[in-house]
Parts: sequence; structure tokens; C-alpha cells
Amino acid sequence: MSYKSLATFLTDPATAEIALDAAVRLARSHDAHLEVYCIGIDHTQPGFFYAGAPAIVYQETLDQARDEAHALEQAARARLEKEHLRWSADSGVAQLGGLSDLVALHGRFSDLVVQPRPYGEGRGHAAEATVEAALFEAGAPVLVVPDNGLPAGPVGRRIVIGWNQSNEALNAVRRALPMLIAAEHVNIAVVDPRPQGAERSDPGGMLCQMLVRHGVKAEVSVIARTLPGIADMLARQIRDQDADMLVMGAYGHSRLREAILGGATRNMLEHAEVPVFMAR
Repeated sequence: MSYKSLATFLTDPATAEIALDAAVRLARSHDAHLEVYCIGIDHTQPGFFYAGAPAIVYQETLDQARDEAHALEQAARARLEKEHLRWSADSGVAQLGGLSDLVALHGRFSDLVVQPRPYGEGRGHAAEATVEAALFEAGAPVLVVPDNGLPAGPVGRRIVIGWNQSNEALNAVRRALPMLIAAEHVNIAVVDPRPQGAERSDPGGMLCQMLVRHGVKAEVSVIARTLPGIADMLARQIRDQDADMLVMGAYGHSRLREAILGGATRNMLEHAEVPVFMAR
């Protein structure tokens, strides 16, 4: 079991190398085809220009977006031509409001989408919109790569699963099975399980049983919540387990709620030090 179609969407030259390096490593390890989409963002939309702005302003921003997309594609091709793997690269222009449609069109046929961390200093709206479009519109799992890239050695050697009994978490586990099967050790972290939940007598037990039947070397850790947020607890568990990847469900709450009040998904992505595998 492995991934055969990988995709990455490059919108920012500052983070393109991080995503591309990670995608190349994964494509090589899974003998997969890598599709690279280089997107220039055209900001000629309401909120960026006043009504009746001269046509030359719109043309200049469109030309700039095309130049940025072309530069990203040229850099990607120069990188990929050195690799012994199957790949394709293309570029295009999208307004921020239409970015989701473009990501959905191509991402829905990918086994896994690899993206840089969408939050942090210098990150624009396009990075966040791309990750969310891959998850919600394309329905693809996403591996979010931290700023320091993938760890050295095999990817996903020791993995922590953030388990909360949700459909999102279960779908993430199912989509991550190729990595879980290949891992040396998988820790199912159940943080402060609900006393009246369906799994109250054996939190994480049925998930562990399912994974073991697939040959996954899995164990369960039931953890009392001693830090303010779930993301804080998972981050500590990752360090305690010397893990190099986290698997979790994405956006159990609405995106708007997480944007305003925060949530496990957003908090984890803002501070992640290891790759985060997410799915809906």
C-alpha cells in the first residue's frame, strides 16, 4: 500500500523549496508521480483596488501574477530535472477568490497533497486558502510540512495519532495507512477522553485493534489534560515519543470559529515542529 499520485501547489517563493523538497522525497519513497502546480495570485478583486481603477492597473497586476507563476515553474523544473522520478509541472494565474476551484480541480485526483505550513511570519492568505481547499473542496489528505522541512532519514518513522473518536480523525487514520504500516512505532494519543463517550471503557482500543490487523505497530496512551490546549498536549506527546509525524483530523469545528477563537487544527499548524498529516 502506497501513494501513487502526489501534488503540491506553490504560491510563495519563500516556502516553495520547503514543499518541493518534501514532495520529492515522498514521491521517491513511494515511487509516485509528482504533480507541481505553480500559481500566481492576481489581486485584482474587490478590496484590493478602488472601483473604476484604470485598466492598466489590472493588466499590470495580471502580468505580475503571470511572471510570478512562470518564475515558480522554472525553479520547480530546474529542481525536478535533477531527480529520478516521474513528475509534471504547470503554472497558472488565479484570483484569491478563485484559488479554491483551481486546487479542487487538481487536488481531488491526488492521493496526497504536500504543502508548507500556512501560518507564520510572512505567510499570506493564499497559503491558508490552498490547504483548506485541498481538505474541503478537493477532499484530499494534506501533509503540512514545517519550516525546517522533513526530518532526516525515513519519513514517518515514529508517528503520533491524535485520537478523539471523531469522523475526521478516523478518516485521517485511514488515509495515512501507507505511512502507518511502514512506521516503526505508532502511538495513539487520547487526550482527556470523555467519561460518557462511546469508547469510555477502552479509549482508543478499537482503533488500535484495527491498525494492528493491518500490521501497524501501535499502542495507546490515555493522557490527562494538564496543559491549556489539545495542541499543547499533542506537542508534548510528540516530544515524549520522539515522534517525527502527527496524524490528526482537520477542523472538527468550523473554519470561521477556529479563525476567531482558535482550535486544535489551527493551533497545531501555527506551532508544528513535525509534519502534520490531516484529513477531513
